[in-house]
Amino acid sequence: MPRRPIEVSSSPLLHGVDFTSAPRKAKGITVATGRLVQDVFELEQLHVLYDFTQFQAWLVQPGPWVAGFDFPFSLSRELVQLLNWPTEWPALIQHYASLSRAEIRDTFKAVCDSRPAGNKFIHRKGDSAAGSSSSMKWVNPPVAYMLHAGAPLLLNSGVSIPCMHDGDPMRVALEAYPGMIARSITRNSYKSDTPAMQTPERRSARLEILSGLEKAEHPYRIALNAGKFLQRLVDDGSGDLLDAVLCAILAAWGWQRRDFNYGLPPHDGLEGWIVGAQ
Repeated sequence: MPRRPIEVSSSPLLHGVDFTSAPRKAKGITVATGRLVQDVFELEQLHVLYDFTQFQAWLVQPGPWVAGFDFPFSLSRELVQLLNWPTEWPALIQHYASLSRAEIRDTFKAVCDSRPAGNKFIHRKGDSAAGSSSSMKWVNPPVAYMLHAGAPLLLNSGVSIPCMHDGDPMRVALEAYPGMIARSITRNSYKSDTPAMQTPERRSARLEILSGLEKAEHPYRIALNAGKFLQRLVDDGSGDLLDAVLCAILAAWGWQRRDFNYGLPPHDGLEGWIVGAQ
């Protein structure tokens, strides 16, 4: 895909959001913010939002900004049609939001139970391209609940989602998956929410990822300048801060290609696509 020349001046604000479906003091929604200067992402801020009220207020902050969000924006068309749910994205998300998590789990479990072993979950094409979990998965990780919590907030906040939903063109939301960059640098585990499992080996993996980011030794060829935040990224055993930075780098990659649908290939507008997935 053609690449837009990068101006010498910096970009608008670029955000990466590591999302959780149950924000709380112990684990919030982590946001990394910075700008792209040439091909270097300059990290300017790391902060955490501890409830959905704070997150909704953050979403409506004036632009211009582009953000990469680590949660699925939609479901597969195959699944939606199987369940006879709405096939327009806003109506689908409104319907999905009307369901309880128990209803979602029971509905998706029934679908899985009806399918053969090894092919239980239905994937979007973007999931397959990115190597991410099916957006109907409700455990390990519970991305179906992340979709349930996050997508209605995107819809209600009026952001624009390229090729999917027309909203405020100064506030652009891209679905991002940090594992794409992390795995291109190392296959070693680099994070855990369980303190006892935040081992020296995982810390070493974070150092390896950060070294790769600083040298732009990954497919997206954007370097990271973490500045004063570097040690926090190393020390955060949960990996939430690092994942937010990885999402911001994917948002920066998309912004470079803003004249070409943010680098998104032709895809189903109901399902959406993960920025940078090829």
